[in-house]
Amino acid sequence: MKKRYGLLMSMVLAAGTLLSACGSDESDSGSGDKKEDGFKVAMVTDTGGVDDKSFNQSAWEGLQEFGKENDLEEKKGYNYLQSENQSDYRPNLNSLVRQNFDLIYGIGFLMQEDIQKVAEQQKEAQFALVDSVAVDADGKPLENVASITFKEHQGSFLVGLVAGLQSKSNKIGFIGGVESELISKFENGFKAGVLTANPDAEVTVQYAGDFNDASKGATIASALYGQGVDVIYHAAGGTGSGVFTEAINRKKNGEDVWVIGVDRDQFEEGIYDKGNNKSVTLTSMVKRVDTAVFEVSTQTKEGNFPGGQIVEFGLEENGVGIAPTEDNVSEESLEMVREYKEKIVSGEVEVPKTAEEFETFKSEK
Repeated sequence: MKKRYGLLMSMVLAAGTLLSACGSDESDSGSGDKKEDGFKVAMVTDTGGVDDKSFNQSAWEGLQEFGKENDLEEKKGYNYLQSENQSDYRPNLNSLVRQNFDLIYGIGFLMQEDIQKVAEQQKEAQFALVDSVAVDADGKPLENVASITFKEHQGSFLVGLVAGLQSKSNKIGFIGGVESELISKFENGFKAGVLTANPDAEVTVQYAGDFNDASKGATIASALYGQGVDVIYHAAGGTGSGVFTEAINRKKNGEDVWVIGVDRDQFEEGIYDKGNNKSVTLTSMVKRVDTAVFEVSTQTKEGNFPGGQIVEFGLEENGVGIAPTEDNVSEESLEMVREYKEKIVSGEVEVPKTAEEFETFKSEK
């Protein structure tokens, strides 16, 4: 496991995706002496919680793996604090600073403002922000924050190919959590993949306005399936659990509907027939938050904290992609996924991240 993670970060560095910010000395960035003895690392979840079967859970799994690899004791050597509301972010971050954790993660772009405030007040502490870039009032990257980002649009393009090929109704849905620059990457990459595989397919987009409202996810999914949509891709965190609930109920009633999961392999979340291991999960867009957490923790423990830098994971670094569970994915879809993965990595295909980029992509088809 450790070798695999080490190799991944080597690839990131070789690919030049570790972008340095404006200069800082080693003491400011935390890249001085190694912190081998008594190293402690912790994370603050967003409101989805550590068991959201998605983004936060993946981050916690990476932290657990790091703790296991380094013989750390849970709660003392590695830990998490759960946020029930957004107002918990800053108190939780400050609590971990007071507990002298050597590296503190803020999980999710919604924590950007709070982690920026705390990092500016606690300049000796070291933080990592997942899914956004932490900057000061002048827009410069904060030297005591490592910013971890992903090329979600690339992975979303691949599952879009699968949706486009395997939809029977040519009606496909996308459910986002909160409208934002981040979730726009999921949406537009997905739509581009669907368009590439099936120009006749129509993608209906709806946002829940929440990452932690399963009932709202179920309500939106019900409306979409009721309109003839047969595949829904959700990028909605805990809200997405409601999409699975609705799909499972319909599947049990004989409807041929599917869900595409996000962040982790969500095959198990879609199981409706345990005896035969049958699931409504068509595939999932896997985002290796666990890998990122493991790698940045390892770097920091070894004295190489990437403060003031952006660590980005895409297809080339195996930071995003489709889930390993392929029970419901056709060979035609897998072949197309392999083909376009190569094209994206080589630069032959550039996947859109924004609505404007998608319109350009569409016009060139």
